[in-house]
Amino acid sequence: MLATIATAGAAVTLAAGGYAYAAMWPTSQIFGKAIIGGGDPNEFALTYDDGPNDPYTQQLLDVLARNNVHATFFLIGRFVRQRPDIARSIRAAGHLVGNHTTTHPVLLFQSPKRVRDELTACNAAIEDALGEPVRYFRPPHGARRPDVLRTARELGLTPVLWNAMGYDWKPTTAGQVLANLQKGIRRNRRNGAGSNLLLHDGGQAGIGQDRSHSVAATAQLLSESSGIRYVTVDAWSLSSGSGG
Repeated sequence: MLATIATAGAAVTLAAGGYAYAAMWPTSQIFGKAIIGGGDPNEFALTYDDGPNDPYTQQLLDVLARNNVHATFFLIGRFVRQRPDIARSIRAAGHLVGNHTTTHPVLLFQSPKRVRDELTACNAAIEDALGEPVRYFRPPHGARRPDVLRTARELGLTPVLWNAMGYDWKPTTAGQVLANLQKGIRRNRRNGAGSNLLLHDGGQAGIGQDRSHSVAATAQLLSESSGIRYVTVDAWSLSSGSGG
């Protein structure tokens, strides 16, 4: 009897672990396809979440412009409503703009209606600011269920995750952010994959979050990126995406 209980408990634990991996691990494709990266190890995409955020989004735009690099910005709808001018500056500089929900909830724990409302309202905020449709979506924290990805597709949004992370959403240094990115880049290169680099120009708590370390890390990365080709995530199709 005890052996049966232990076996059942192990099965439940294994199932829970499998679900968590499918729902939260950024390179998992179990619950549905998402763009991860391309097949060229020398091709990188700089992506920034949680903006627009004054003054750090503009500082990033200046760094990117000096290096003639385009990036992808996944914007929070409520911040776009507050600062549509920053959203327009991002797009005017030639960067790709994507949906990062309206209020940045963990979608894994939200009702299907809340999920749809979050995506729809964010689309509306960005489209009102930019005058063009949104085509890409990154779930906050990477959290998704099959119906989250299905809703995104129904709204014309292609899901995007990542395969290298700067861990820059908390107080840290530019050097540590860069070291975190380089660790992911090395792993991706071993796997023959391009690097989809997750950074932050803002924070979900509100406009004004300090992202000076993210700006400095970006500048340092770009200064050391000889032979690297930077792209926006629309350069990678779902069929060519690689986990890394």
